[in-house]
Amino acid sequence: MLPARFAPWLFALFMSLFMSFLMSGVLTLVNLGPVPGFVRLWLHAFGVAWVIAFPCALVVTPLVRRIVTALTRPPSGS
Repeated sequence: MLPARFAPWLFALFMSLFMSFLMSGVLTLVNLGPVPGFVRLWLHAFGVAWVIAFPCALVVTPLVRRIVTALTRPPSGS
C-alpha cells in the first residue's frame, strides 16, 4: 500500500485514465462510426487525451473540491 500522501496523485491518475479512455472511445465512435481500425484509432485518441487529461486533473481537482465544498454542507451532527 502507498502512503496517503499519494492519494491526490492516484486520484488524478485513475480519474484521467478512465475518463479519457471512455470519452475518447465515445467521441471516436461518434465522429467516425465503426470503421475498420477503430480500436487503433481509439487507442491513439486515448493516448493523446490522457497526456492532456492527467496534468489537467492534477490542476483542476483542488478547484473542484473547493467548489463542491462551497455548494454543499456537512452532514448533520458534524
